Amino acid sequence: MTSLTLKGVTVNFPFVPYDCQKDYMSKVIECLQEKANGVLESPTGTGKTLCLLCATLAWRERFKDTISARKVTERLKGEEMFSNTPLSSWGTAATDGDTPTYYTDVPKIIYASRTHSQLAQVIKELKNTSYKPKVCVLGSREQLCINPEVMKQQSNHVKVHSCRAKVSTRSCVYYNNVEEKSTDKELVNSVLDVEDLVKFGNKQRVCPYYLSRSLKQQADIVFTPYNYLLDPKSRRAHNIELNGAVVIFDEAHNVEKTCEESTSFDLTPYDVASAITAVDRLLAEQAKEASHGDTVSDFNVESLNSGLKLELATIAKIKQILLDLETVIDSYDVPNEVGITKPGIFIYELLERAHLTYSSKTAVQEALEQITGYLAGQPGVFVNTSGLQQLTNIIQLVFCGEPSEKEKQQQMETNTAHFKVHIHQDTSHQKKNQSMDVWASSSSSSSSKKQGNILSYWCFSPGYSMQSLVDQGVRCIILTSGTLSPLSSFTSEMRIKFPVSLENSHVIERDQIFVSVIERGPDGEQLSSAFARRFIPENMSSLGKTVANLSRVVPHGLLVFFPSFSVMEKTLDFWRANGHADRIETVKPMFVEPRGKGTFNEVMDGYYNKVNDPSSKGGSFFAVCRGKASEGLDFADTFGRGVVITGLPFPPRMDPRVVLKMQFLDEMCRKKAPGVKYLSGQEWYSQQAFRAVNQAIGRVIRHKDDYGAILLCDQRFKSSNARAQLPSWVRPYVRVYSSFGNVIRDLSQFFRVAQKLRPVAEKKGAAESCEAVCLSAPLSSCSTSCSPSQSSITQKAKVLDAHLPSLKRKRLNDHSGAAGMARICVEYECELQESQRRPANLLDALERGDHHSGEDEGAAVGEEKANHLSTLSLQCDKRMDDEMRGGKRKIKLVQQQKKSQVSEAVSGEGTSSRVKGFLAEMKKSLSQCNFEQIVQTLQTYKKTDDLDMLLTDTAVLTEDANTYSLLRGLYQFIRPHHKQRFDERCRDLTGGGCGYEPSHSLSVEEKKALLNSAAVRRPAVSVTPPPLHLQSAEHRATQQGRTPPEPEASHWFCSED
Repeated sequence: MTSLTLKGVTVNFPFVPYDCQKDYMSKVIECLQEKANGVLESPTGTGKTLCLLCATLAWRERFKDTISARKVTERLKGEEMFSNTPLSSWGTAATDGDTPTYYTDVPKIIYASRTHSQLAQVIKELKNTSYKPKVCVLGSREQLCINPEVMKQQSNHVKVHSCRAKVSTRSCVYYNNVEEKSTDKELVNSVLDVEDLVKFGNKQRVCPYYLSRSLKQQADIVFTPYNYLLDPKSRRAHNIELNGAVVIFDEAHNVEKTCEESTSFDLTPYDVASAITAVDRLLAEQAKEASHGDTVSDFNVESLNSGLKLELATIAKIKQILLDLETVIDSYDVPNEVGITKPGIFIYELLERAHLTYSSKTAVQEALEQITGYLAGQPGVFVNTSGLQQLTNIIQLVFCGEPSEKEKQQQMETNTAHFKVHIHQDTSHQKKNQSMDVWASSSSSSSSKKQGNILSYWCFSPGYSMQSLVDQGVRCIILTSGTLSPLSSFTSEMRIKFPVSLENSHVIERDQIFVSVIERGPDGEQLSSAFARRFIPENMSSLGKTVANLSRVVPHGLLVFFPSFSVMEKTLDFWRANGHADRIETVKPMFVEPRGKGTFNEVMDGYYNKVNDPSSKGGSFFAVCRGKASEGLDFADTFGRGVVITGLPFPPRMDPRVVLKMQFLDEMCRKKAPGVKYLSGQEWYSQQAFRAVNQAIGRVIRHKDDYGAILLCDQRFKSSNARAQLPSWVRPYVRVYSSFGNVIRDLSQFFRVAQKLRPVAEKKGAAESCEAVCLSAPLSSCSTSCSPSQSSITQKAKVLDAHLPSLKRKRLNDHSGAAGMARICVEYECELQESQRRPANLLDALERGDHHSGEDEGAAVGEEKANHLSTLSLQCDKRMDDEMRGGKRKIKLVQQQKKSQVSEAVSGEGTSSRVKGFLAEMKKSLSQCNFEQIVQTLQTYKKTDDLDMLLTDTAVLTEDANTYSLLRGLYQFIRPHHKQRFDERCRDLTGGGCGYEPSHSLSVEEKKALLNSAAVRRPAVSVTPPPLHLQSAEHRATQQGRTPPEPEASHWFCSED
């Protein structure tokens, strides 16, 4: 641990910091001391997150120490305790001068990032520091609730109402334990992320959601996704106190978009129709009850609280408002594809025609919330309340503030100054979510059967949300990311002042980066993705030749980014038809980012495995700017030696929202408001393209020892204006080439020098690698220690853990940071070799099933889909399907057909379908946290052989009759000597047994003897085959000894041609 002093603050850092890290921490401390907003750009690989945490927490400790010093001085009545260290030396400025300060005034740190997975990485970094603050992670019920009855609800807002109903009647056992467990030492003294919090909740049977809210009050640092801060509804829901707080937005390149989207809405015809249907149903129900006079019958504890306290007349008024709103929106004759645009303040005029005004908003909102809560809480009755919830959100957004009659007009103008109303036709033809909504009724409102209009209310200034944070009294706001350039245009969009700014340098040297603008392809054709040229055959052909040639020069992994999916797909189709794809494929098998999420992890696995394959020359990954691969994935070292940008990804010029955004900015520029500088529409349009490019460029250099090439294959990059918008650490190295031959010459020389200066250990085969790792790894880890590439261990583990949740592993005994990480890395790198070994039994198979369940959910159709995945290599290489499933190898055994029932029963395919089928059913029936808990319990049972613990930890399956079958299904994983007892417990708990027979309790030796005896007496004696749960052990016995080899029962991912 290194200590250094920056601006009077002593910062403890895990290692000796680089100069760029010192500069970054100094700027952070400057923001905190001066109460100044800051925008700080520091490239990926410079330790930005660690610097941010250490600097912020060091300043906060200094703040507290200064308060302590002042209090001591007050006790001494002005006398100095230490003559050599007067009070002023303690940093009076840190506590805001002469203002009386108390410990309660110490600022809280609100640390926001885009997603919970990114926050989990930040918390891991925090654990590597010497600072031990009180921590809280905020999440939604979707992520934190563990009550099975709440989690089985279909939509998020129904879960919210269901939870509230249980909490208000104290009928949630998990919530009832919150007060008692919130002071638990394990909880208070630990740094827990969302996953850790859920595990703690399951272990202690306490609600993680309300625990996090409880922890928030005493926390020194609160971690939250940044939409919780920027969305006014979420901020109110989570009761985030911002007065005096330090607000940090990490990965802030997405903040602009989130600001605008969190304060915008689209109201579709289906939203309104579903709301009318829901109110209709309630009216019919209430009218029926009123006519029978039985409105107070059949109440249980929850229904007493959730009972509707609205008169029929009020419900009827709500229906009338909805009908009027539907009529008003559809009354506009909207031109095709163009729509009608009005100033933002028009929203009040439109809603007033549906009787929604500032004076009526409170009553309508309360009625909507009551109706939604009542319908959501009806047991066994499913009503789609999403439309009602959407209308509630709209009222909260549009009618914010509580102005007096005199101030109302001014309030309305202020609220809508940065908005536009846009009415356009609903061209979806299947209304929002209708095809997937299990509650959608064919008899819903007539408006759902015709094409109606969509009412959009769009915000066009991220400054609207930023200003609302400032109005909450925050101490300062820090925006930081690896790609914020150009900073001037970024800050002007935010409409608040940023006195502190930084465009940090990188930690790399000149010989680690090669940047070129490739103006022309090998055939001399000018390269351009401009709209007029992108699909010209000559341009696509030249680009294909360019990429094919680059793939021969760039070692290992090559990344190729296109402006959009449509451009990528059409270009790849052209390359396939004209032979360019074959040229690339022969050198670096091609992997293509899919549009959907379903096969993304599989494609990524295939790419990683191909790059790591010692017999290959690497792989090429084709992706789009602004896609998943460009945003979060880590292509460190060999996974990304070169990145090719094939064009500038401008937003779709004819999209109504893009058109209106540009018009809005041009209007603001013409107004020339004093003290506020706006981008022009064209400047914003250009900025969007370059920010996406910069984000994609950031994939290639990931740490101080990495090296790679950035290849800009579009002649438009040669202009000085375009180069000025690249990141500051890239600009000095940009070279423009008019001759393609010179590019190849210099690029080849760059990699020859880089590989000599920074050699990478050769990729080894499985056996050689396994031997090397096992010699250096602890004995306990040898069973899983095989590394195909020692050099990429650390970054590979980081890649998979951070960005492929389906491959996420539990942290091993993390006693010391380095040793613990080493063991994590070893386990990750062993994925390929470990999966090739045969599991010992069904418990082993289950463990694998858990690791791969995220990828294998569609296993039933996986084989058929193999040739349809958007990856050329899958069509060329039959084995790639297996590699894309985490390195699994499938072996199709051709052997003489045996008639023995035992042989048929032990087939690997049968075990495979049984285990995967059971996992799929369990995952579908349980919440994510309960599913993970059950799988973890089974894995613990495998290690400890403790049946009592298993029965205790699976008690959640006995709480609902619908999950009894899952409990009985666990019988197949129970060891023979426990089967009878487990069967008896199932009878006691569920009223039904598992089909236990005495033969199920046979030991391994007894089964061996039985099989051998059956083989000898087969002509005369018929042997009944043992049950399925014994078959893998039987086969293992036969493999070890005395019968010919047969397909392995538990090796449930085997079959490869």
